[in-house]
Amino acid sequence: MTQKEQHKKLGDTLWGIANDLRGAMNADDFRDYMLSFLFLRYLSHNYEESAKKELGSDYPNAEEKKIKVVDDESGKEEEITIEVSPLTIWYRNNEEDAPEFEKQMRRKVHYVIEPKHLWSNISELARTHSEDLLMNLSEGFRYIENESFENSFQGLFSEINLDSEKLGKTYKERNDKLCKIISKIADGIKRMSSDADDLGNAYEYLIGQFAAGSGKKAGEFYTPQQISTILSEIVTLDSQDPSTGKKSKLDKVLDFACGSGSLLLNIRKRIKDNGGTVGKIYGQENNITTYNLARMNMLLHGMKDTEFEIYHGDTLKNQWDILNEMNPSKKTEFDAIVANPPFSLRWEPNDTLAEDFRFKSYGLAPKSAADFAFLLHGFHFLGKEGTMAIILPHGVLFRGGAEERIRTKLLKDNNIDTVIGLPSNLFYSTGIPVCILVLKKCKKEDDVLFINASEHFAKGKRQNTLAKKNITSIVETYKYRKEAERYSRKVSMKEIEKNGYNLNISRYVSTAEDEVQIDLGEVNEKLSSINERIEIKTKEHNEYLKQLKLKTI
Repeated sequence: MTQKEQHKKLGDTLWGIANDLRGAMNADDFRDYMLSFLFLRYLSHNYEESAKKELGSDYPNAEEKKIKVVDDESGKEEEITIEVSPLTIWYRNNEEDAPEFEKQMRRKVHYVIEPKHLWSNISELARTHSEDLLMNLSEGFRYIENESFENSFQGLFSEINLDSEKLGKTYKERNDKLCKIISKIADGIKRMSSDADDLGNAYEYLIGQFAAGSGKKAGEFYTPQQISTILSEIVTLDSQDPSTGKKSKLDKVLDFACGSGSLLLNIRKRIKDNGGTVGKIYGQENNITTYNLARMNMLLHGMKDTEFEIYHGDTLKNQWDILNEMNPSKKTEFDAIVANPPFSLRWEPNDTLAEDFRFKSYGLAPKSAADFAFLLHGFHFLGKEGTMAIILPHGVLFRGGAEERIRTKLLKDNNIDTVIGLPSNLFYSTGIPVCILVLKKCKKEDDVLFINASEHFAKGKRQNTLAKKNITSIVETYKYRKEAERYSRKVSMKEIEKNGYNLNISRYVSTAEDEVQIDLGEVNEKLSSINERIEIKTKEHNEYLKQLKLKTI
């Protein structure tokens, strides 16, 4: 089985469990439980493997233990066998050494999980239908949040309400439901790889499935993988000459509307797969649930908590300290910036924002659509040798007023490098066609590349998708700045100026087929020739009819 098949099998297994068990529960709510349990499993496995290395020969083997339980259905007492985890045994036998051991584990893996909160113990409680499962799980989540990561992961499970009536009206109903869910998950993944990337990819797969199944609400935080691939490929290529290939190093990468973090992870993977390095990735997300998903996602892909920083806050208000430095010489700049912000979000621009260093030179985006506010926020922090790729609605290309003024300045300053038009119905949150704007601060070319990919897609029942060839075509066209009839064209600033700095893609690259030119003289000759032949054949036919004494025509 290939790695890709392994990932799909694991994803399908977990999605099947989710579909079977969520019942009437809203997909968004069940998603949070499912993904949190998967995350706990990853943290636990990683911790146990690290503890095994740390303790060496002192790390004990698991033990079996027989206990008596009462069967819920029959009411009879029966004896069952449970597995006691190695760390449970070690803690029991080395109580005095435990504080020093935990201190060492904090240094090495940056967190601690007590044996009773490990997935191995939680899954055993679920398998044996222990009445203590709910209480133990709740304690475990609180411990990880408040103590395990030295407060850097505070609130990580804040959206997971284990006392919710959605799980059951009574403690017993909720406990029974959790026993069932966790048992199924444990059974589904026990034969699968524990590799961080494998679990991380399964996590991503589930996020995508939940987004597809939940429509607009869930889709707001999820960028479809094929679009994520395009943006990631673009910003990892050399900014001055993309044809030379990928950069060897990205020091800082930013997604200021990061959702579940898939775009950031995609960039990191592409650089590393090419033998390059990534210093640190930064994300910002305003939705608390999604913010927690992103943090889990980073760790599930094997990232250390020192390799990323995800901030919870409003991007437009710029509440993040590292991005609020007033001294230009101390400004944080990024080598690559990507974003899929909320489309045409209403916001409240005011006099204070008008003087904000992000907007002052351009003016404020209109109250009705914050699209350019998001763009200018990211662009301000783009490094001189960096590339920014942002997904926006088509309206930013041609709307007038304040947006026209911002667009005009960006064009006059030669900051807009490429405009890519995508097909409609690619996103879970909207069916409208969108575009990708590629921006640079130091651009070599004095033209703008237009790529009209609006008619190049694979049609689906609910969602359209971009096939591999469609993605490759977009990336290669950008990379080599290729021109192709009815697909791509390099447009001079003179022509754009002539069009009033309107960037409507169809003005420059029309997908309409050329009308067939008809030569009327040639057509007339053909008709005359046909009429002559008809006349000759009619005479011949009438002669035969006369001979047969039949009525002529």
